[in-house]
Amino acid sequence: MTDVVDSDELLRRIQRARACAVEEQRAWRTRREDLRTTDPDGAREADVRTLAFEAVVTVLDEIVTPGKRAGA
Repeated sequence: MTDVVDSDELLRRIQRARACAVEEQRAWRTRREDLRTTDPDGAREADVRTLAFEAVVTVLDEIVTPGKRAGA
């Protein structure tokens, strides 16, 4: 990848990645709730994936708005 991008384009890409991670987090959270009673192992895997996407969102939030989550 040798594309050179300016800071505005980089920020847009990070924001798109954050939006995608938020959607994935929601989808896995919903899947976890759906599987909770029928497939405990699947629910645990969905929980792990939910936490992973939560971490991604947290990191991208810190890049876009440093210190925003400091009090959280």
